[in-house]
Amino acid sequence: MTVKPTVLRDLPADLEREKLPRHVAVIMDGNGRWAKRQGLPRIMGHRRGVDALKELLRCCKDWGVQALTAYAFSTENWGRPLEEVEFLMMLFERVIRQEIDELISEDVRIKFVGNLTSLPGTLQTEIYRSMNLTQHNQGIQFTVATNYGGRQEIIQVCREIATKVQQGKLQPEDINEALFEQHLYTVGTCHPDLMIRTSGEMRVSNFLLWQIAYSELYVSDTLWPDFDRAEFHRALCAYQQRDRRFGKVN
Repeated sequence: MTVKPTVLRDLPADLEREKLPRHVAVIMDGNGRWAKRQGLPRIMGHRRGVDALKELLRCCKDWGVQALTAYAFSTENWGRPLEEVEFLMMLFERVIRQEIDELISEDVRIKFVGNLTSLPGTLQTEIYRSMNLTQHNQGIQFTVATNYGGRQEIIQVCREIATKVQQGKLQPEDINEALFEQHLYTVGTCHPDLMIRTSGEMRVSNFLLWQIAYSELYVSDTLWPDFDRAEFHRALCAYQQRDRRFGKVN
């Protein structure tokens, strides 16, 4: 796919490398509104949103962010018009197939999280193929939340732990945060330091509810298809001005 040329390939001088977030999560909101403003169908906003995500992934890799997690499709998104949902499933499948060679060459390790069993079979095939082909890559960890819901993830963890208690493999007193996290979809990936939401909406929309307990939140008024390196730069500048105390007093 073709992405418009961008600037800021190197880390901007006003950012401190040692203060960069290790993990950035992003709620990619505003595709439909962007398309409407352009006089285009909603699906064209999703197409442009893919370009924006690809450029953000490149930017994270260029600047030294270790992990990026993108909210691609929520459990609630099934309630959208059927035509839009079918297009999104087709788009996900096509993009994975088209981009896998570049992900491999760029040393990106891709992971999909969510209830993947409810996705179309051909999409599941591409998802598991991409994860298998990149599982040994040592570069940036790119996680795509697909058919994902934070509440549903927590319920699933509770069921798995309750089953182990019922089977006598665990005692109730064995349950702690560390054990709980071993059952999350995101096990093995550090929690997000920064969560970005575009389009100006002030909510987390059931995204990584456990994992963002102490994430710094940044809301951009920019619609997702227009979120570029300059906007990401602004988000990182704001992040580096935060005083992260994690409930303590310095």
